[in-house]
Amino acid sequence: MEAGRYVFMQGIWVTELQTPSLALSCRVKKTLHWEKTPYQELSIVDTEAFGRMLLLDDVIQTTVKDEFVYHEMIAHVPLNTHPHPREVLVIGGGDGGAIREIIKHASVTRAVLVEIDARVVAAAREYLPEIACGLDDARVEIRFEDGIDHVRRFESQYDVIIVDSTDPVGPAAGLFTREFYQNVFKALKPDGLFVAQTESPFFNGEFIRRVYYDIASVFPIARIYLATIPTYPGGLWTFSLGSKEYDPLAVDPARIPRLPTRYYSPEMHRAAFILPPFVEEIIKPEEERD
Repeated sequence: MEAGRYVFMQGIWVTELQTPSLALSCRVKKTLHWEKTPYQELSIVDTEAFGRMLLLDDVIQTTVKDEFVYHEMIAHVPLNTHPHPREVLVIGGGDGGAIREIIKHASVTRAVLVEIDARVVAAAREYLPEIACGLDDARVEIRFEDGIDHVRRFESQYDVIIVDSTDPVGPAAGLFTREFYQNVFKALKPDGLFVAQTESPFFNGEFIRRVYYDIASVFPIARIYLATIPTYPGGLWTFSLGSKEYDPLAVDPARIPRLPTRYYSPEMHRAAFILPPFVEEIIKPEEERD
């Protein structure tokens, strides 16, 4: 997905060009923050439809109204697939939403957040406290560095790695390569697994297909699952999972704890992997495609 552009007019509209032919517009009540960080443009606005909204380089990252869907699904699916997750790494995710969900798991002893831009974390703490509220937990370690370099330096370190990145453009493009997945594999323990957000099946089918087969070439188990996120292009979003040992489809729902969540549940864990035929078609082998 190409980076969006938006017309920024306080009291009127914020418009993200989500694809060259699709835009999402929200009426803005107030501009809360804008700055040019060393890495990107960072904006936080208060909208009528979705409440406070974080944008990076003019692309919507999260809103207080629908963030729980994304953060619950990127965190709880892998953490409930792994039977005993203790050491967890989040790459990106400077708003803190994935961390907030991770620390709901009592088995987690250490959650490392690797975010390249310290200003994202600072802005989230100030303007999105309901999302960033887990960042001060004693189990959380925050490192302001490049996630690609981080995984390259470790071997058999993490039980679960979560890639909570921006769209695959600019510096984030390196988070969607086979080489990166090989380094993730190395950084995981012998029974580790990872999850990454992988864009819209309506607009990024070929990208999803490439990522899926790259992951499948590195990990014995590769799966795709879905969630509905209104502010992301198309409203339907994919997550891709690579696992050394544990299959999310083999998880017994009876052993999944009932955590304080609003979208994820033991039932949703299994249901998220039931793909509509058009999504199944995206990841079919070439010889089986229509």
